[in-house]
Amino acid sequence: MQRNAVRWGLLALFADGPKYGYQLRTEFDARTGGTWALNVGQLYTTLDRLDRDGLVAAAGANDDGRTVYAITEHGRVALAEWFATPVTDTDRPRSELAIKLALAATTPDVDVAAVVQTQRTESMRQMRDVTDLRRTADQDGDDLAWLLLLDHLVFALESELRWLDHVEATVLRRRRHTARPASSAADQPSAVHQPTTVRQPSAAHQPAGADETEPVR
Repeated sequence: MQRNAVRWGLLALFADGPKYGYQLRTEFDARTGGTWALNVGQLYTTLDRLDRDGLVAAAGANDDGRTVYAITEHGRVALAEWFATPVTDTDRPRSELAIKLALAATTPDVDVAAVVQTQRTESMRQMRDVTDLRRTADQDGDDLAWLLLLDHLVFALESELRWLDHVEATVLRRRRHTARPASSAADQPSAVHQPTTVRQPSAAHQPAGADETEPVR
């Protein structure tokens, strides 16, 4: 998770009242379902920066002697602006998978189909796990934040699987076109090139129960 997202995520936790450092970590894990690990060092470094920037301020100590922080008026304004501002491409982390496959497709002697299949197997495994979590969370109750995060993961993995199929089909089509003798087109002037249809994920690619997942309404 990006540092900037952690910064705003922690600030948002102050919206319903003052909190101390370790309490923030507990609530952050609860709100995100542990999807993004937040270590203690990162937590306190981010909290110090929020204090330095005037977004939160010390508000005394609790009964255990721990320093409690509260969001400032400046912090509330900044948080409202964050919620109102769309996430841009520059705010998103670079995709290692996209970079890996782009390089695999353009590097000699790399079996792109094998790279794709290895990733597809892993993505399908993740899809099964997330779908099971989503089903359990839906049965357990009212943790809306966790349900929405699981929906995001399900949709992202579905998209990733479709994209993997597209990569495999595109690379195969390009390599067949490159390998075709130059004279073949001239020898068959009447031949009409039929574009390759991108293969959609088959039923075998869909994890068990994935079609049962519906967005939270």
